Amino acid sequence: MANHKSSLKRIRQTETRRARNRYFAKTARNVVRDLRATTDKTAAAAMLPKVASMLDKLAKRNIIHRNKAANLKSKLAVYVNKLA
Repeated sequence: MANHKSSLKRIRQTETRRARNRYFAKTARNVVRDLRATTDKTAAAAMLPKVASMLDKLAKRNIIHRNKAANLKSKLAVYVNKLA
């Protein structure tokens, strides 16, 4: 276990950040899953900008890689465009 006050604080900060990052990443995964499960084009088209914004925010904060965010957004846009 750490002995310095600064390292104890750093451990607390890391735990807090990890929990927050896991929450945001899990929430984004759930929203992506919900969008992929949607079969209504109008509903999916309405969800797409919100999901894209969420993915961009995760990429900006380095929770997910920017290329992963771009790939997900691209695949979701293709999916929404293919809906009848």
